[in-house]
Amino acid sequence: MPPDTKDQERAAGLEAGAAAEPVISVRHLWKVFGTKAASVPESPELVAMTRKELKEQTGCVAAVSDLSFDVAPGEVFVVMGLSGSGKSTLVRCLTRLIEPTAGEVIFQGEDILHCNEKSLRELRRHKISMVFQHFGLLPHRRVIDNVSYGLEIRGTGKAERMKRAAEVIELVGLSGYENSFPDQLSGGMQQRVGLARALAGNPDVLLFDEPFSALDPLIRRDMQNEVIRLHHEVGKTMVFITHDLAEALKLGDRILIMRDGRLVQIGTGADLVGAPVDDYVRDFVSEIPKSHVLTLRWIMRDPRPDDDLGGPELGPDVVVRNAAQAVLAAEKPVRVCQDGELLGVVGDEEILAVIAGSDSGA
Repeated sequence: MPPDTKDQERAAGLEAGAAAEPVISVRHLWKVFGTKAASVPESPELVAMTRKELKEQTGCVAAVSDLSFDVAPGEVFVVMGLSGSGKSTLVRCLTRLIEPTAGEVIFQGEDILHCNEKSLRELRRHKISMVFQHFGLLPHRRVIDNVSYGLEIRGTGKAERMKRAAEVIELVGLSGYENSFPDQLSGGMQQRVGLARALAGNPDVLLFDEPFSALDPLIRRDMQNEVIRLHHEVGKTMVFITHDLAEALKLGDRILIMRDGRLVQIGTGADLVGAPVDDYVRDFVSEIPKSHVLTLRWIMRDPRPDDDLGGPELGPDVVVRNAAQAVLAAEKPVRVCQDGELLGVVGDEEILAVIAGSDSGA
């Protein structure tokens, strides 16, 4: 498979998702803690305050402040920020595990903030599943019983739920451990059980709240790869919470960066690395090698009159490090084309400038 195939597939998926109706639309979402919480979103003066100023003036804490974004079908949408940024509160507001103070959370055309208790239970049982940092497995139940627990709560018959549980256990690579108990498994294997449990009900959306942050680095990498594999196989829409930028860049089609409850920037990994909106984002991405994230779309230039355009062709969404060998080996500038249209060219100069910037930490 050519090195750019994966990148082209991902870009095509993003374009298709962007054209479709969002699965989740968040509009002006607030979660304020405090005795006067409801008054905060209604007051222009209070809305304009920083989190610190609001706390000093009212005693309220705005965990999520006026947040708006869309999640496209089949997208891996990552929300990241430092501890206290509001990202975990946000993901809990999406299913009303925490009640929002104001705003809208539109899921498949319906504002879940207006759902009654019955509708909300149905949403959580059938439409949206969540994977937590702390696995929450039932210690006295075997793996297959943990995985099938949500189906049992639904009232699914035993034969059907055991069949489905066996299918997702195989999907997450736990075949042979069906009859083990959680304390007989490693941390990574326990998290696979949690993932299988979330998949068992065949939800439309999977929410991940820092699911791998307690795992050892090698196990964490394996689980990240597992999420990527599962996404390719089952195509679920995913909202993934993390404080780790490398994890966000590896998993996310788009990334939302939060600070003090507010949106700082939203975009692809290349958007964040190539065009950070402020010093906060710039500091976040400063240690990320640009050649690992930026695509040819970001570094291509217009052809010059003296360019020989008989060189090889690559797509605009090929990552620079994947294109470097082909560009440096070519005797003529590489043509960057999409659907037969010439978008620009890339030569040694453009490639080496990005690689040099990556090596210097620029």
